[in-house]
Amino acid sequence: MIEHSHPGTTHDAGWPVLPQTPRSVQETGLELSLLCELCAKTLYVCGKAHLPVLATRLRLPVSVLREVLDYLVAEQMAEIAWRGESDIDIQYQLTGPGRQRAAAWLERSAYTGPAPVPLDVYRAISQRQAAALPRVTAQDIAAVFAEDCTPPQAREVIGAALHSGRALFLYGPSGSGKSTLARKLGSLLQGVIGVPYSLAAGPEIVRLYDPAVHHAPSLPQQTRNGAGRNSDARWALCQRPVVQLGAELTQPMLDLRRDALHGCHQAPPHLKANHGLLIVDDLGRQRVAADELLARFARPLEQQQDVLSLQGASEFAVPFHAVLALVTSQEPELLLDTGSLRRVGYKLHVGPLQDTAYRLLFRQQCRAIGVDADEGALAYLVDELHRGSGQPLLACFPREILSRIVDFAAYGGQPPRASVAAMDQAWASMFAATAPQLAAGSESSLFARIE
Repeated sequence: MIEHSHPGTTHDAGWPVLPQTPRSVQETGLELSLLCELCAKTLYVCGKAHLPVLATRLRLPVSVLREVLDYLVAEQMAEIAWRGESDIDIQYQLTGPGRQRAAAWLERSAYTGPAPVPLDVYRAISQRQAAALPRVTAQDIAAVFAEDCTPPQAREVIGAALHSGRALFLYGPSGSGKSTLARKLGSLLQGVIGVPYSLAAGPEIVRLYDPAVHHAPSLPQQTRNGAGRNSDARWALCQRPVVQLGAELTQPMLDLRRDALHGCHQAPPHLKANHGLLIVDDLGRQRVAADELLARFARPLEQQQDVLSLQGASEFAVPFHAVLALVTSQEPELLLDTGSLRRVGYKLHVGPLQDTAYRLLFRQQCRAIGVDADEGALAYLVDELHRGSGQPLLACFPREILSRIVDFAAYGGQPPRASVAAMDQAWASMFAATAPQLAAGSESSLFARIE
């Protein structure tokens, strides 16, 4: 790869620092040979293509593509198929030798997407973005949890963890709302980031942008277009990502994966989560031990970079500026050794709700799904059904109960209503009515233990 001549950066308030549009092949930071290969393969797939179409597909400006196409024409690999009145109204196609060469390139690598961003440029821009992104404040916490039943002490732990960027360990019984809380943390991460569509790691291309993870900023289109007007089109403007992994997570998933179909490598999930939130849900249920998994992230979290390898050969560093949230229903002492627990930044127990918080959540769920709430029936649910059976006031129950009320009402052709009879019917469908009743116990408050 040729030495990258940085053309400068663009930055508007609230927007990431991104490289300016390259004006020449040299300013792309890529070898001319790589750009010729990408352009020829795209022409092979398209048959014929106008210059603006090539610019859109390769995410390169016309000035760079003219340089590339002039070289292909001079080498008799491409030719002008049609020329219009304007300078950009030109259609190109491959010659016979050009098609043979492009076919050989496609056989080696089927990648025909956007031109990649050099790895060193990505590292530099990522470092600048990490320094420029806003940190979580008490005002952010208050806004996101304004109508939430999360107690003040828990909010402070969440705020401190996200403000510092250290890992957050959420644990408690199944159904207590840990996973829902973890996903909600993503809305606390403010700011917009730039994500390269792909990276150039030596001779290989790594696809980084994932439309399932990287979402466009929720701002007016005119504002988005204006903010990125002079920036390199090889970067996409995105919200800060949230990546959630569950019991399916294995060690190989955290390495580069060769994608033979698209002729490139796929970035691992924690690289896609850069500048965002990485959630490891159901910790302890993965095929890899929890302490081994935590050890895998320990050094990247500390050094803010990870080391990946291409097919077990050459290694290279990638940035890792992500908040790690670990979620489990198992007891921490049984899941992790003392050293591993010490490395986890903040620990938060998520337990049963208090009476008032449970009723508030139930009313909120009623409004959300359009069910008429009956205060007498709600009191019956808490005082008789929960306390009478010993079932704790877990955050999962309001939605579960109300969904069954909606199902039974729809089946009977009636509007749903949270009445005492409807509560009984929903409750009986969730728990075995003939099962021995559990002894009523004292309630535990939400997040009873905060470390």
